[in-house]
Amino acid sequence: MSDIEHLQGRILAALERASRGADKLAVAKDEIPDLSQDLAQERAVNVELAEQVEALKKRLADETSHLRAELATAQAQNNSADAARTQTEKLDMELQRVRRANAQLAEACAALREANAEGVGDAGLINVALQAELDAVHAARRADVAEADAILSVLTPLVPTAEESA
Repeated sequence: MSDIEHLQGRILAALERASRGADKLAVAKDEIPDLSQDLAQERAVNVELAEQVEALKKRLADETSHLRAELATAQAQNNSADAARTQTEKLDMELQRVRRANAQLAEACAALREANAEGVGDAGLINVALQAELDAVHAARRADVAEADAILSVLTPLVPTAEESA
């Protein structure tokens, strides 16, 4: 029997220790704050932040497409300006040819007038004068074509295409 009493005492001591441990857990539970409300708040904030991120992504995509459109417009204007510059340079070159041809024509005409004033009708001078006049006419025509091209290169971007007017 003494073994039973001894075991009973040990069991009672173990139950007492378990009871004290349970009391300590109850006290500790009361001391630990309820984190479920904080967790719910954090989840709500997380959802709100996710919505803001999506809104920012959409705004970024819109801005990117807008900037790409502006870039395309600027590149088109730059290409148009380059074409106009090229046409202007071509026109300038043709006008310089006209000036040179006209200067040659003036020299040939002056030489022809001098020869006629002296009474000498030199066929070579007449040929030179006619060639200078022909060169001047060709240069004037090329200058006219270059001028028309320059005007068209400036006006073409201003005229709406069929796609734009539809």
